[in-house]
Order: sequence, then C-alpha cells, then structure tokens
Amino acid sequence: MFRAAGPGDFAQIIHLYRQLNPDDPVRDDGSDVAAYQRILDTAGLNLFVLDLDGVVVATTYLNVIPNLSRSASPYAVIENVVVEESRRGTGLGRQIMAGTLQAAWDAGCYKAMLMTGSRTPATHAFYRACGFAPDVKTAYLARPPASDGQRRSRVARRPATGRSSAR
Repeated sequence: MFRAAGPGDFAQIIHLYRQLNPDDPVRDDGSDVAAYQRILDTAGLNLFVLDLDGVVVATTYLNVIPNLSRSASPYAVIENVVVEESRRGTGLGRQIMAGTLQAAWDAGCYKAMLMTGSRTPATHAFYRACGFAPDVKTAYLARPPASDGQRRSRVARRPATGRSSAR
C-alpha cells in the first residue's frame, strides 16, 4: 500500500537509506529522529512508503516547492528513491514512483524533477519508464567547502560507478 510515512516508520526508512548510502555515518545523537519529525510536521515535505503487510519495502521523499513563475504553480523535487534490495526488479519502484508523481500532480505541481548519481543504465531506464526525460534540463550540484581532510575522505568514499537503488 502506498501511503505517507508515519512516526512508526522511522527505523524501516533508515534501513532503506543504509542501502542507498551505506557509507553515511550512523547518528546516535537524535539528530536523525529530529529531522524525521520535522519532515513529517512540515507542509510540502512528504515522505512516502510502500508498505507490504506492515513492512516498508520502498520509500521516496517528495518536496513540493512554492513558486512565483508558471502562474505561481509549485514544482516538485523527488529524492531518496529506494526499494529494498531483495525486492528490486519486481515493479515496486514503478509503483512507489507512480504514487509519488500523482501526489505531486495533486499538489498542483507543473513539473517534477529528480537527480541520480547512478551511472547504471538500468537506473536511467527505470526513471525514463517512470516518465522522466533526461534531456530537458541540465542539473548542477554544489557542495559546501570542506577542509582538506574532509575533502579527501569524500573523494575516497565516492564509488567509480553509481549504485542503483530504485530498480
């Protein structure tokens, strides 16, 4: 069942995020729980899950952003698309993306965007099959400056090829 995430879904979503970004540090200071609650409490920020018999098997994060152009129509940014590793390739990714896009359209968004760091052809084929076009806009990414030590550790963790998380 496609639904909005609730307070009881935190641990299962974090489990999926560990599959997406296994090198992310584990937070033990409560900052992740606080961020999760802020997301749940903030209008326009939507964490969705695909729940099969009480087990969260997929998640997406939809941000609906107010806008002054396009007749003041909002736009959507979709992040953190993850399907449980053992269930990839079974159609669950398309199912959660269909629900997420419908939520964007229901919110009046005139477009929905996402970025992927994956270089895997199957990941790109998945997003095209979900209705995304790779050649309409160009995305650029900036990160905050880091000290030399932080910069080296970031580069060392970066995989040579992207990891597919949505299939």
